Amino acid sequence: MFRKLVWFAVIYTFVVVVVGAYVRLADAGLGCPDWPGCYGELTPHHAQDDIARAVAEQGGTHGPVSLGKAWKEMFHRYIAGGLGLVILAITVTAWLRRRELQQSPLLATGVLALVLLQAALGMWTVTLLLKPVIVTLHLLGGLALLALLTLLALRQQALPAIAPAITSRLRPWAVLALLVVIAQIALGGWVSTNYAALACVDFPTCHNEWLPQMDFRHGFQLVRELGMTAAGTHLSYDAITAIHWTHRVGALVTLLYVGGFALWLMRSPGLFRHGFALLCVLLAQVSLGIANVLGGLPLPVAAGHNAGAAILLVVMVVINFALHSKRTP
Repeated sequence: MFRKLVWFAVIYTFVVVVVGAYVRLADAGLGCPDWPGCYGELTPHHAQDDIARAVAEQGGTHGPVSLGKAWKEMFHRYIAGGLGLVILAITVTAWLRRRELQQSPLLATGVLALVLLQAALGMWTVTLLLKPVIVTLHLLGGLALLALLTLLALRQQALPAIAPAITSRLRPWAVLALLVVIAQIALGGWVSTNYAALACVDFPTCHNEWLPQMDFRHGFQLVRELGMTAAGTHLSYDAITAIHWTHRVGALVTLLYVGGFALWLMRSPGLFRHGFALLCVLLAQVSLGIANVLGGLPLPVAAGHNAGAAILLVVMVVINFALHSKRTP
């Protein structure tokens, strides 16, 4: 039962992450500008009058506030709250059944602590008006939660043995591949939270150049408002271009290194399926990224790109767990 509950939490977390990405991409992050309710109400239905006034003030539903966007934002909050209850149940069970499970409950406790931090980041995302560093941390926190729950779920499984000679050789490269994926996800989050996905609308060049004019100093300032520099001036297009271009370079590095690592796994006894899965997810993720640029960021493709990042992270966690588990052939 504990194993089933943890795997349910993994799938549930994946849904919450994808829905959160959809809410952000649909420009619904401020659909309800307060927290945890919506204009002080439990549902957007009860806040219809306040929403109507806000829509009138912004001059129509093209802005961040509308009834539909409010429902999207609140739906994400509802399911995130449900996930918190599931993780609370996992943590309590891990402590009460720690002797039967024969494992420390500290990982489950850490997951619960991360959920509480995620709730705070979710609140600050709204109250601080989508400040890029907060939104990016919220995204990374959700993916970290998914990764830790996957690790907890894998601890409940009996996995086939892999020869120690193979695992010892692959371990450091697997860790590096995981770090490369995490770094690229962080860059992707920075692109998304700064609305830089369409800073370059051609591919593989950017503004028909391999090295366009860019402003890295302002583009990668962490403490600033959305669309502004730390000094309070408007963020230049060169800064947005720098963010986008860096993510592209990161994608190339990820494709070459992680792709090469996947091919290595496919040639290693007992790890063909791991390598094949990694290569398929990686190629799909790169394809979705290119499709976002060439297609003008269609919402389903953009949400799929976020889902692909989550799946890629899970695959890398599975691979690292397989290589680091203490088993004999």
